[in-house]
Amino acid sequence: MNGLGSLEARVMDVLWDTTEALTVRDLRERLKDPFAYTTILTVVGHLYDKGWVDRIMHRRAYLYRPRQSRAEATARALREIIDTSNDPEGVLLHFAKTVTEAESEAFRRGLSKPPQRSNSRSRKS
Repeated sequence: MNGLGSLEARVMDVLWDTTEALTVRDLRERLKDPFAYTTILTVVGHLYDKGWVDRIMHRRAYLYRPRQSRAEATARALREIIDTSNDPEGVLLHFAKTVTEAESEAFRRGLSKPPQRSNSRSRKS
């Protein structure tokens, strides 16, 4: 995922794969690698600072959960790629040539829904 280190991405994958908020200890167990507690604590601290996770104090430990779903985070990364391109229309047209029929149908369904209000800056049509 854009903007994440490899261990940060692995931690986010663990968080996205569950519906519950997790402690650092939970994350260590689910990563199945012998990472030090302090290593994972540092990683989730960075993820919190970067805005990828929320944390909630529970008893004497923080619980961590993703701030956005995996789909929302991926869409944000795609948006950033398009926004930084000097030819956004060309990027979209080339991308459109690669979509499957199922993905094309998902686009149609999404485009037929009324637009949602957004706090983000308006985009040119």
